[in-house]
Amino acid sequence: MKKSWLALLSLSIFLSLFLQPVSAEEKLVRCVRLWTGADNNSHFEEGVIALDLSNSNGDILSPKWDAKTVSFQKTNAGGKLGWHGAPIRQIVITLSGTLDFVNRNNEHIMVYPGDVLLAEDIVGTGHSWKLVGSDPWIRAYITLDPDTVVPFRPNK
Repeated sequence: MKKSWLALLSLSIFLSLFLQPVSAEEKLVRCVRLWTGADNNSHFEEGVIALDLSNSNGDILSPKWDAKTVSFQKTNAGGKLGWHGAPIRQIVITLSGTLDFVNRNNEHIMVYPGDVLLAEDIVGTGHSWKLVGSDPWIRAYITLDPDTVVPFRPNK
């Protein structure tokens, strides 16, 4: 009897620690916005891609937006790129790899697999990045028209 009670208590503790309900915020797609400020430097803003719609399957989704081109790229582990701005307004979806982005103010932000980077710093002093860890950076580039509305919602 004592062992059954302890097993039940252990299971209850396990479930309460590891099977917590997912909050609405955790259901959103993390997005880092990179843009040029009035100081001509690149800046980072962390937020999410808004998933405000639903379908008949019960999925939550973002509004659709137009893309100009889509391409994929791989950089091997240890890769880095010095100071540069985005060549065009684009979305970069990280499929694998962890990156450390830095701007000229020495501010850092990490980008992880599954994250979206909204790169809008097409002018100014730019940013640099380096891969962290042993995974390659595999990503999808989705170029956007200048007037395309991306459902980015900054964190508060």
